[in-house]
Amino acid sequence: MPPVTATLIWILVALVAIGLYLSWTAGRLDRLHARIDAARAALDAQLLRRASVAQELATSGVLDPAASIVLYEAAHAARQAVEEQREVAESELSQALRAVFGESQQVDTVKEAPGGEAAAAELAEAVRRVPMARRFHNDAVRAVRALRRHRKVRWFRLAGHAPFPMAFEMDDEPPAALIERAA
Repeated sequence: MPPVTATLIWILVALVAIGLYLSWTAGRLDRLHARIDAARAALDAQLLRRASVAQELATSGVLDPAASIVLYEAAHAARQAVEEQREVAESELSQALRAVFGESQQVDTVKEAPGGEAAAAELAEAVRRVPMARRFHNDAVRAVRALRRHRKVRWFRLAGHAPFPMAFEMDDEPPAALIERAA
């Protein structure tokens, strides 16, 4: 075999190997973007569930009027927030939940009402799931960002036209009295 032919074969093998590697990387990036989409949908579902349960509890008549108004307005704002204001609205709902359920006697009052035990348990479960869903989403975002920072991804535009993923940052600390008493 002439040396030129052998060199061309080695170049062709190297190009095929590089192409397979880039294809594998693009596939991995696509799977990670799909993981972000799934995690975001789960986070949105948990946030909506938390706001709905809080709004339902605020309108049930179990809470005192001031607490009902604070909780209802924060839950309503969280449900109606546009994407740009969502993190702030959800943080304000977390703060309202901590303000309303900051003391264990408020939780006891809710639990004593008819159907209150189930409502408190449902709210506690919804409040507990939000930080987990947010953590899963932000972990997926972190993985995509790490891969997209590689030169090979930027140079060969392996991410296509997908927007750069953003983490969802909010105050999601649950009210301690609600978690303790409803558990």
